[in-house]
Amino acid sequence: MVSEKDKILVAGATGGVGQLVVAKLLTKNLQVRALTRTKAKAASMFDNRVEAVEGDIRYPNTLAEAVRDINYIICCTGTTAFPSLRWDFTNFFQPSNTPEAVDSKGVKNLVAAAPPDLKRLVFVSSAGVLRKDELPYNILNAFGVLDAKLAGEKAIVTSGIPYTIIRPARLIDGPYTSYDLITLLRAKTDGKKGVKIESGDCFGGETSRIDVANACVESLFSDSTIDKDFSIVNDGERPKNIDWLQLFSRL
Repeated sequence: MVSEKDKILVAGATGGVGQLVVAKLLTKNLQVRALTRTKAKAASMFDNRVEAVEGDIRYPNTLAEAVRDINYIICCTGTTAFPSLRWDFTNFFQPSNTPEAVDSKGVKNLVAAAPPDLKRLVFVSSAGVLRKDELPYNILNAFGVLDAKLAGEKAIVTSGIPYTIIRPARLIDGPYTSYDLITLLRAKTDGKKGVKIESGDCFGGETSRIDVANACVESLFSDSTIDKDFSIVNDGERPKNIDWLQLFSRL
């Protein structure tokens, strides 16, 4: 179980889920190292309260400093499912920020770089990875995003590293990229639906980025999530407080 002595690397720390993960780790007084392509952006976003390391999971030679002395990794990296400017068409015929580059090869690079005594690797995957031939996931997978996510999952599972794989449905709420740490710390899911989790790949619908971030962080405090994969979705009436440990105990 994670403690204040542990160091946690968040890959994709300035992305839609990653920035919320960092904020929630900080509320628990945990030590955070942010892996980011732009060190200044991370330092500014998180008010210099995290150790920001510049690197890119697409390039394994940039990861040594990021993983040094790390006890846990939370990987929230990702790109768009369909071609967009985020794919980086500097080379039009071989864009460098595709799902294959980030969610497959990039995750494999992160796994390969991880310390041998890593306590856990938490990976934000996607609903539909095991249902790629069914609607609407066959459309979502038109450019291989679910293929890439599944390849990343398999690299983690076969690595021997203790893992937790989280498969959210369509993400809502945020992202809050243009805001500062105070805004991130105040981000709430008030008025949203409850949280359901279940082993495997079984949900459709929507999942709040805030609840995905909560699941990433709270899973570190639960042995029930070790070497588990589960779906998460917002559904039903929302209680005043989400009992994450109780939810995880059903896995």
